[in-house]
Amino acid sequence: MTFRSRTVLFITLAVLAVSAAPALSTDPDPPITIVAMGDSLTEGLGVPEERAYPAVLEQNLQKAGYPVKVINAGISGETSAGALSRAEWILRLKPDILILETGANDGFRGVEPEAVKKNIAAIIRILRKRDVVVVLAGMKMVKNLGEDYIQAFEDVYQTLAADFDVIFIPFILEGVAGDPALNRDDGIHPNADGYRKVAAHVQPYVEKAIGRWRGREADG
Repeated sequence: MTFRSRTVLFITLAVLAVSAAPALSTDPDPPITIVAMGDSLTEGLGVPEERAYPAVLEQNLQKAGYPVKVINAGISGETSAGALSRAEWILRLKPDILILETGANDGFRGVEPEAVKKNIAAIIRILRKRDVVVVLAGMKMVKNLGEDYIQAFEDVYQTLAADFDVIFIPFILEGVAGDPALNRDDGIHPNADGYRKVAAHVQPYVEKAIGRWRGREADG
């Protein structure tokens, strides 16, 4: 075999080897689906959808390098009983992580804290059966409901967080509630500036949830 023949054979074999090698995947990681389930505080009453906290949270997480999509599943006026009634439907969204914010409307209506606790506990059980990582958002009540009721109501969230070992945000409106500059005229619902602060407050808890979810995926 001449030198030229050997060279041609070597090049041919090299080309065949490259073509036979498995192609490296260039597809990005599939997005982590985060569902924000809640009432008007989640839906973003009075602000465009892109300025409610779930949309701002999605932007913040993506800027931080997380492959996520955040679905706003908030419904104004919803109680914890209403949230429970649609928990199975929420699973159709195939959440990996769910931020659960509910109970404020129960508190305004004076619903017994024990009933709120049972409803939220039932929601968490439904989600955990499908291996959804739950982030539970705590809530606080206005002072005119009385100290005993307020304490019992706020204890609901702390107790559930401990009982189910879920990631717990002690108060989702921390640093926003009570500040006129960050709320609409009703004094209850955040404005766009308020929602930016809510999203920043929620983000570290969601990042912790992403870490927990990734750990489960690795174990699986």
